Amino acid sequence: MEIVLKNTKRNYLEIFSLSDLNNIHEAFKRFSSIKEPLEAKIFAVNESISSHQLVKLKHHFDKINICSLRIYSNDRDTILSGKFLKIDSAFISEQEIKNKLLLFNSKKKDDILHKGTVRSGERISSNGNLCIIGDVNPGAIVSAKKNIYVWGKLLGIAFAGKSGNKNASIASLYLNPLQLRIADVIAIGPKDKPKNFYPEIALIDKQTIVIKPHIIESKN
Repeated sequence: MEIVLKNTKRNYLEIFSLSDLNNIHEAFKRFSSIKEPLEAKIFAVNESISSHQLVKLKHHFDKINICSLRIYSNDRDTILSGKFLKIDSAFISEQEIKNKLLLFNSKKKDDILHKGTVRSGERISSNGNLCIIGDVNPGAIVSAKKNIYVWGKLLGIAFAGKSGNKNASIASLYLNPLQLRIADVIAIGPKDKPKNFYPEIALIDKQTIVIKPHIIESKN
């Protein structure tokens, strides 16, 4: 089955496959830090999901504050299981399901520009670069497959190069995070607040995350 999670406030979109319900805990672990309401849609093509399996799935949805849950399937047993549990369920054709998934995937852009403060408990993830115009508060988590740019204070957790890209970097006007991670290298944020008033950038140097002044060269 395919599961789509949508942030109702900022249209954050996450699409992931769940082929084995026995590993459901691992699949949902990365969403445990999200405190704000999410909309969830389950797409099951030619797949029979029992009411027992849906109860197990719904239990994990409840842990991540799902405000809306809907099932789309071309399997009548799956639809009946959903309706038995009073889950909004719609019987549609296999092609209609594929069209809906294609539409969701087309909306999921690689690079993300986020305007506004990222508050404690919130999470923003990008499949490309992530640029935030605002602060990232303690308790917030931001991540990207490529680079992260914070035009404000970075006080939470930042994870760049999450696909294993060790050339990724994390830049901020005020770099004082709880934790930094680039690819598989992790560093705890400094105890002392930054004393300098210029942008800084974190990158990997000899398997260690180092912080340097972020100098933007003029092309003139």
